[in-house]
Amino acid sequence: MLTQILVTLLVIAGAFAYLRSGRSSKVARSEKYIAADASPFFSRIVIYAMIAVSMLASASYWGWTWYDDNTVVEVTISSPIEAMSASYQVRKKDIEAQRITTVDGIQIRLSNQERVTVKVAETQ
Repeated sequence: MLTQILVTLLVIAGAFAYLRSGRSSKVARSEKYIAADASPFFSRIVIYAMIAVSMLASASYWGWTWYDDNTVVEVTISSPIEAMSASYQVRKKDIEAQRITTVDGIQIRLSNQERVTVKVAETQ
């Protein structure tokens, strides 16, 4: 996640550096190239729009991931050995392979024989 944010910031910084430096080469240009370059205002608008869309998409993805990870679900652990089951409220990000951490902060270790059922917690 941090890598995605850093890459996005690096692309934005590169785009701004490119726009600030301008075109320093003084080579002869063909008429077609000059005609295409006649409106730098339009090209800047396109570049800034692409940067804005990229930032919005990155922020939306980050926000949705954060929201989804913090969703509270109900985890039911069934033990075939002891013939019992228990339900806990857990955030999605706190469910691991051999351990879960409840909303209250209780860490529960799971054995290989226990069956885990995850469902969306009902709102009260």
